[in-house]
Amino acid sequence: MIYITRRERFCSAHKLHREEWSAEKNEAIFGYCSNPNWHGHNYELYVTVKGEVDPVTGFLIDLKIMKNIINTYVVDKLDHKNINLDVDFMEGKMASTEVIAMEIFHQLRPHFEAHHVILHSVKLHETENNSVEYFGD
Repeated sequence: MIYITRRERFCSAHKLHREEWSAEKNEAIFGYCSNPNWHGHNYELYVTVKGEVDPVTGFLIDLKIMKNIINTYVVDKLDHKNINLDVDFMEGKMASTEVIAMEIFHQLRPHFEAHHVILHSVKLHETENNSVEYFGD
């Protein structure tokens, strides 16, 4: 078994809030992340796949294909977008880094499986100090 990781980047805005809560409660729970005027991050996304190397090509997966999957199904949907308002796979979900990483994983998994590789993990850096990693259900 071999693992390959690809890094991509995107910039997005989001807000952490619950509509049913007051502004005061949202601020108490989410702090500046509940800013009514949103806030943004320069995210770094690390996608790791695993599997067996093809003895003919020497590849687990062609890295151009890996890049295309990540960009088509995730980065193009998130880059320079408002995660709460513009991203179809985040509709109705809390836009926390944890949930974003989980939803990215769910977006990517079937496309890698179609290429006979296993999506091992999604790691999402929200800031240089904060990141989450998700390994699936």
